[in-house]
Amino acid sequence: MSRFTRFAGSVVEAVLTPHAVDRYLELVDPMVTWTEIRGRVTAVSRRTDRTVTFTVTPTRQFEGFEAGQFIQVSTVIDGVRQTRCFSPAGSQHAPGELEFTVTADADGLVSTHLRENLAVGDVLGLTPAAGTFTLPGTPGNRPERIRLISGGSGVTPVLSIVRTLVDEQHEGAIDVLHFCRDAADNPYRRELEHLARRPNVSVTYVYTRAGGRHLGPEHLEDFGDIGFACGPAPLLETAKQLYSDAGVELRVEEFTPPVAAAPSGEATGTLRFTKAGTEVDNDGRSILDQAESSGLFPESGCRMGICFSCTAVRTSGCTTNILTGETNDEPDQHIQLCISAPVGDVEIAL
Repeated sequence: MSRFTRFAGSVVEAVLTPHAVDRYLELVDPMVTWTEIRGRVTAVSRRTDRTVTFTVTPTRQFEGFEAGQFIQVSTVIDGVRQTRCFSPAGSQHAPGELEFTVTADADGLVSTHLRENLAVGDVLGLTPAAGTFTLPGTPGNRPERIRLISGGSGVTPVLSIVRTLVDEQHEGAIDVLHFCRDAADNPYRRELEHLARRPNVSVTYVYTRAGGRHLGPEHLEDFGDIGFACGPAPLLETAKQLYSDAGVELRVEEFTPPVAAAPSGEATGTLRFTKAGTEVDNDGRSILDQAESSGLFPESGCRMGICFSCTAVRTSGCTTNILTGETNDEPDQHIQLCISAPVGDVEIAL
């Protein structure tokens, strides 16, 4: 977008305040936007009893992605726009449509909604791609031997990396190790088996409900020159330890939000949302979880401290970072609600 276009857009938005230009344009056509990225669903399939696979044609503002990155996808549920992070499954070199596969979690509001309701023609909100779970180097200059480990829905960024390497005519070894419940729970079995026909690509499945053991040393005779792991927390923790012991670089992507506990002992104090005029007894969970439980709906995305969608100002009090354990009590600080828990009395400008 040119400097003049951005300037013109800011002028138009100022005139149309309190709503941004895109709020008016979507009344005419939700795919006509000035700055926001949106995508129209062009195909939907439900390959397993827990997943939905769909393709999306993004608006002109989308500038592509690197294999392994994630995109924030938003949809309206009961009048509230909900956002979650999903990784495209296609090659970064494939133009046009984006492909996603979402696994419905029992407690997942957005994933369950998409699994049960998504249809061709629906329009979803998108953001620029982000994330560091990506290949080092450039096409033609990648590590020679690449090991990829995935569990469950973690197969999507792994598949994107494999497809990208194939498009780049990578000649080194590409070894995929995928863990899932059983063959019927693998939405990309056909695509992976097709890729495995290539002489440098191997795919190994471990079906945990058919007697397959979870990740252990016996699964990794070769760690490759670099490893990638994406999946549930236990798989990632084991992979980190194995690769650390082997002295080989490992890049990981986590799909599971952190679990908050009271910073020390029992949770105490009151959590007050000043703009809403609401206060609740602190129960030790993340501020985002407590806000939602009290009937507030702050914007959120990944819920893991990655996307920075759920920031708000802590006007007073002390909070702890769920991921690091660090505490901070400086007033008027922007914090991420999904990874911050109150320590005593806290006020949030929300």
